[in-house]
Amino acid sequence: MLPYPALHASHAGIWIANAEGARPIGRGEAIRIAADTPVIMLNAPLIGQRLGYPDLSGLDLLELYAFLRPGQFAVPTPKGIARVTGLDVPTEDAEVASFLLRAAEAMLALTDSDWPEREGAWTSAQSLFRLRWPWAPVVAERLKKPSVNERWLFSVLPEWEEHAPRPAPRAVTIEPGDAEARLVDLTGHGAEERPGQRAYAGAATAAFAPRAMRDTPNLVLAEAGTGIGKTLGYLAPASLWAEKAGGAVWISTYTKTLQRQLGQETARLYPDAAIRKAKVVTRKGRENYLCLLNLEDALQGGFAGRAAILAHLVARWAAYSADGDMVGGDLPGWLPTLFRRNGSTALTDRRGECVYAGCPHYRKCFIERAARASSDADIVIANHALVMVNAARGRELATRPTRYVFDEGHHIFDAADSMFATALTGAETIELRRWILGPESGGRGRRRGLAARLSDLASYDEQGARAISDAVTAAGALASDGWLQRLGEGAPFGPIETLLAAVRGLTYARAEQPGDAGYGLETELAEPDATLIEAAAPAAAALDALVRPLVTLGRRLEAVLAEAPDWMDGPARARVEGAIASIGWRAETVAAWLSLLARVGGPVDGDFVDWLAVDRIEGREFDIGLHRHWLDPTRPFAEIVLKPAHGALVTSATLTGGGDWEVAEARSGAPHLLRPAARFEAKSPFDYTRQAEVLIVTDVKRGDIGALANAYAQLIVASRGGTLGLFTAIRRLRGVHGRIADRLAREGLPLHAQHVDPIDTGTLVDIFRDDPGASLLGTDALRDGVDVPGESLRLVVMEGVPWAKPSVLHAARRLAGGGSAYDDRLVRARLAQAFGRLIRRADDSGVFVMLSAAMPSRLLAAFPPGVPIARVTLEEAVARVASRLSSRAPVGHESREPA
Repeated sequence: MLPYPALHASHAGIWIANAEGARPIGRGEAIRIAADTPVIMLNAPLIGQRLGYPDLSGLDLLELYAFLRPGQFAVPTPKGIARVTGLDVPTEDAEVASFLLRAAEAMLALTDSDWPEREGAWTSAQSLFRLRWPWAPVVAERLKKPSVNERWLFSVLPEWEEHAPRPAPRAVTIEPGDAEARLVDLTGHGAEERPGQRAYAGAATAAFAPRAMRDTPNLVLAEAGTGIGKTLGYLAPASLWAEKAGGAVWISTYTKTLQRQLGQETARLYPDAAIRKAKVVTRKGRENYLCLLNLEDALQGGFAGRAAILAHLVARWAAYSADGDMVGGDLPGWLPTLFRRNGSTALTDRRGECVYAGCPHYRKCFIERAARASSDADIVIANHALVMVNAARGRELATRPTRYVFDEGHHIFDAADSMFATALTGAETIELRRWILGPESGGRGRRRGLAARLSDLASYDEQGARAISDAVTAAGALASDGWLQRLGEGAPFGPIETLLAAVRGLTYARAEQPGDAGYGLETELAEPDATLIEAAAPAAAALDALVRPLVTLGRRLEAVLAEAPDWMDGPARARVEGAIASIGWRAETVAAWLSLLARVGGPVDGDFVDWLAVDRIEGREFDIGLHRHWLDPTRPFAEIVLKPAHGALVTSATLTGGGDWEVAEARSGAPHLLRPAARFEAKSPFDYTRQAEVLIVTDVKRGDIGALANAYAQLIVASRGGTLGLFTAIRRLRGVHGRIADRLAREGLPLHAQHVDPIDTGTLVDIFRDDPGASLLGTDALRDGVDVPGESLRLVVMEGVPWAKPSVLHAARRLAGGGSAYDDRLVRARLAQAFGRLIRRADDSGVFVMLSAAMPSRLLAAFPPGVPIARVTLEEAVARVASRLSSRAPVGHESREPA
């Protein structure tokens, strides 16, 4: 038995356990013991939050698991740990502390064997010992020094290989019957026939036909209700086309959850893991992958304290990772949260400072490996943001996809809105300054400025060297460290900070209201005052002085490529191409800022919506600037993504988005193409009349947090957990959680909450899915893209009608989209997405509760036809939930009561 006590804290109480047994203790004693003695815990940040002692540290079982089983996920709960250790699940909170002692012993017993991840463990343990990792003495004592030196991470990782460019896809036609035959292969020849899925596969085939005219793709819009099986429906023709045409189909999603699910579904296409690895590749943005150069810097002293420990645990993981994806890949989502944001983002390439072939780890780079693998793959699983970034400024022009499938297609509008927006803010300008100048005040880490990254290339080209020098000089006019404080003191430095000060002053003058709660402020960029107009001209001059040398530098690098000097081998060429793409992106950004500044005091451009904003959290300012969004962001999406493609399938269960097909077309970019889109619709096969009901509670007063909390508590108790609670405001979510968490714990019903628990959203959903008695509270991120079939989700409760947040951008789109009808379409789409979380399988049963007496009848069309809808009191709603969900017995058809 380990010589350490174990500590467990939940909303039901606090317990300490040692070799003699477990006992309940008070919060004060628990904090004293934890401060004086190393204690074993499960998820120290969560325990610290429950104790009111945020600096709590100790022997976290999750850190030990991450060291011993890198790349292996475990749900970070006692039940999850029991599963991976083979122990019995503790049934009471009072048993958990003793269980943690047994779990620690079971994990450490791995060191007595040659477990799969032994390689590198001894070397890593020695480094962690020097960093005073709490588990290091225990682990180092049990690990025997290997007889031969262990291979370290950078010698273990495989190198990617260069291949000849892939030929352009052949023009082939996939017959609908062929796609349906492939679908039978995927679902199994003995499987129940699903007419909707079969028809869907046939309709999707049209997106893979050869196009007839340039810039005129074959666009198919397909709405497939939940349960149709659209994933296999489009994988059938997509895989057929990839095989026959010799090209790649890019399947794009909006959420990382669906990306992960798609990767699992492709096992039906390619059951052999080795073949699947070559045929199917998951791609994400650069900022998702571990940067080996950043990691090396962290391991060699760039990080200190807890951040350094995280770096070594990430290095353990990297040696066993399938793809180096730190966000939604095989790195457990809970690992970075254990370190309270210390260092995980610094291990990825978030600043665009990659030196490509100039990096010593270039041949082993996870990002480069994924890019090359995708050029040879049949199926590339990406996301909307990456597809748009690659199309707009990607380096992989030679391998640009010709066929796309946009799953979760109802999010294309939002993804394009983010991608093609412009923000001239303090945070954006200071990031550009750092990218150009590098460290200015003795900062740690490997950050390098533009001159340092391109010094050898500059020495080869005099004009390029002069352009770098001019860019460095011009970057001095951008916002610098301490800009927010200077603006608050009324002492801006330089033309950009002066502009931001004018933005701040005008925004406060026009947007701040009496009793303002400290949230962000914004006002439209109309009738600017003299101060803002006067500040815009010097700022524009400063940005113009910056964009010119960036454009010149890009052209000089292109000239270097064209001249192909003796030293220009393959890696050097890749490095120059990478630099050209990176510089071009920045030059485009600055040019967009200049265009936005031209609007200050100038004419209005009807294609855009411009506004000023001061971003705040609880009254604290964190950014200030000017913003520009397209009124219709599907215009650039259609121009940049759709028109160069030959075919695209846009699909979703809620594609019409609370409206009709005209809405679906408008939000997918179809009106901007010459050829009209094909339409297909398949209704959900579920019997919603029997499987679900919608209850609108009429006696919970709006804005009364106490009444809202009471309603949530009663409903969760009635359903015995399994509840997804959706909120339109974080403040109300926190208020409700604080009032009901202890009450539910006494009922034996765990409650988890986004924006409260120090756990990432993906892990919260994993925890919720794993425990049918648990409930989860969250906001927009949980309204869509969460797939929790079965017992774990049987009740959805919304705290109010999800109206769009009032903003300058929303007001402009509302005016252009039909006024209140536009608002109604958005709300119906959100309600449909929320209801879609409830029934995921034919044997699911559940209740959807809306805590809003003001729910308009015209919005009820958001719910599937036939589902019973009733306006009831809270008491009746609780009784109905208990009746339907306590036994999960099928309920007969109920008449739809007048709403």
